[in-house]
Amino acid sequence: MNDAGEILPYDEENQTVHQVVEESPTPERELVAMHLRKQASAGGASGEGNAEKQVECSTACDREAVSSSPDSDRDGCQPLRHVDSTSSTNHNNNNSNNSDESDDSDGEQTGSSPAVPASMSKTTTNRTPDLCPQFSRSTVGGSKAQPAAHPTPLDPDDLVFESRFESGNLGRAIKITPTYYELYLRPDMYTNRHTQWFYFQVKNTKAKVVYRFSIINLTKPDSLYKEGMRPLMYSTMDAECNQVGWRRCGDNIAYFRNEDNSNGYNYSHYHHRPADDDEDEYIGTSSFTLSFNIEFKYDGDTVYFAHSYPYTYSDLQDYLMCIQRNPVKSKFCKLRLLCRSLAGNNVYYLTVTAPTTHEDDNQKKKKAVIITARVHPGESPSSWMMKGLMDFITGDSYVAKKLRHKFIFKLVPMLNPDGVIVGNTRSSLTGRDLNRQYRTVIRETYPSIWNTKAMIRRLMEDCGVAMYCDMHAHSRKHNVFIYGCENLKRHPDRRLLEQVFPLMLHKNVADKFSFENCKFKVQKNKEGTGRIVVWVLGVTNSYTLEASFGGSTMGGRAGTHFSTADYEHIGRAYCETLMDYYDDNPIKVNYYLRRIKKIRKREKRLRKAQRTEQQESFWWLNES
Repeated sequence: MNDAGEILPYDEENQTVHQVVEESPTPERELVAMHLRKQASAGGASGEGNAEKQVECSTACDREAVSSSPDSDRDGCQPLRHVDSTSSTNHNNNNSNNSDESDDSDGEQTGSSPAVPASMSKTTTNRTPDLCPQFSRSTVGGSKAQPAAHPTPLDPDDLVFESRFESGNLGRAIKITPTYYELYLRPDMYTNRHTQWFYFQVKNTKAKVVYRFSIINLTKPDSLYKEGMRPLMYSTMDAECNQVGWRRCGDNIAYFRNEDNSNGYNYSHYHHRPADDDEDEYIGTSSFTLSFNIEFKYDGDTVYFAHSYPYTYSDLQDYLMCIQRNPVKSKFCKLRLLCRSLAGNNVYYLTVTAPTTHEDDNQKKKKAVIITARVHPGESPSSWMMKGLMDFITGDSYVAKKLRHKFIFKLVPMLNPDGVIVGNTRSSLTGRDLNRQYRTVIRETYPSIWNTKAMIRRLMEDCGVAMYCDMHAHSRKHNVFIYGCENLKRHPDRRLLEQVFPLMLHKNVADKFSFENCKFKVQKNKEGTGRIVVWVLGVTNSYTLEASFGGSTMGGRAGTHFSTADYEHIGRAYCETLMDYYDDNPIKVNYYLRRIKKIRKREKRLRKAQRTEQQESFWWLNES
């Protein structure tokens, strides 16, 4: 799949390559240059699917730095299992692969082959306080070169923690007692914040022993863990014996603010900023802890824990390869290379449309529907929604065939593969949020964003864009919902039309999608997002689709966790709603538009009544 001779780059397919004016050095350019220099000088790893991965290093005055990289083929190198309260941890390597199966509404999956990680190699080196952080290259499938390990004495009953695999993220594990471990996540590379996504392995388990894990350095003050959400666990033995895949786990779950800032990472350079609706974080000196009890079912099991159902870059490549090799789907699906990431990983886009016939030539041109996902690497539910959408739109149902004849689908399933590979939560290898770079973008620094925007502009000139949607996941709200852009001022003739599609989607998936949670205000601090930039370009139906990491509060699904099957269902429902919205008969759109007008009038009357009541209460207090 990495062969550029088979998959043509986007710029080579009817696209003019625009020259980028050379600018003066910026921190972003210097960061990229440093990354490329380190990549060129790194030894032992080869191939295009590479991304550097930061290694947490302690200063000499804090803890003794330990370096290790165990290899199953290497004699005399024992894995590090933990560190006590005076030493750092690095983790063991793993070479297992799996793929997720659908699960029931309570979040427990079945299937003997879950999405367990592909191995990746990592080198850790000691560093002194006055030196720059050390990095190593992470490669899908792992590197043949393995450095020597320096094991520490271990207790036979200690748990073995590991995260050196694709999308893994665990920076340090500290044994406090035989059954209590404090865990520290690695912040996004080239940053000292964004800690939410976690995905790690635990070995040497003991059955019928209650352990407590505390993830110490989370950065969001609000979390669905406060409202009943539970972490995910995958047991290798449970999968082999009972065909049970990823399932919810944990008892006595607590999420709270830490009393001090002694969490191993420095947040002092950032100032407090309130979190807003699309998952921006508080930026300040506070950190937060997620703590839960876990009891393992088997002795000597290999268990994985994750914030949400993992969906890796390798999973995506396998899926796209299946589409490309399918003799039927390949007739109306074309896989192309949009660009390459900073680390050389391919960013793909999939074009899905029915082949043009002579009859189609005489009709008006098909409009494009553009859907992107995984700009934030820690938001894996967006990949599962995208998978459900791709399954449906490449299927043989009547609605899928009609949609392929009506539209040209341009799907970018993973905008940030580097971040996904190294286990970042929000950023790319530049240390920046790619969903804030659509307005002022530098091609060589943010290649996936630059080329996506160029593709959108070309499609608007060639055939027009009917809809744009960027898929995300939300850590502080339940249900699935949409953020849109209000057309009142910019397109008064289309007032409230942007709310019709979300209301239709609510009616089609009433137990998961909440129209009440949808918002359509254009906020100034979101002007660099894909949704608003594409809307400014002229696409009135420009959306961000948000799916909760937790579950639903709607109908019969109230109080249940979402599963991968639920996320995939949202992708299918999106396509079915698209068919309803663009029906040749406008009766459906007009009906929902009238309903929205009634809803907004009722809300306006309610707000007016509340203001009147507040004014009367204020007058009464003054008279008193």
